[in-house]
Amino acid sequence: MSTTQIQPAKKLSNLQLELLKLYAHNVSEEDLLTIKKFLSPYFLKKAVSEANQVWDAKGYTNELMEEWITSKSKDLKI
Repeated sequence: MSTTQIQPAKKLSNLQLELLKLYAHNVSEEDLLTIKKFLSPYFLKKAVSEANQVWDAKGYTNELMEEWITSKSKDLKI
């Protein structure tokens, strides 16, 4: 008989710990929505910044992206 072993959880990140502290309090749905509205733009900005760094490091251009889009569109018969 095979037994499944449960792997111990990895250490929580500092963000997860802070959010758990917040969730220990009864937060209204309105407050929760407001918190989400604050977090979303922050992570979007961070993702765009990292994508821009990759874009610059690889030397991508708008022309190259247009070429990729055009070639994919042809492959997909769009």
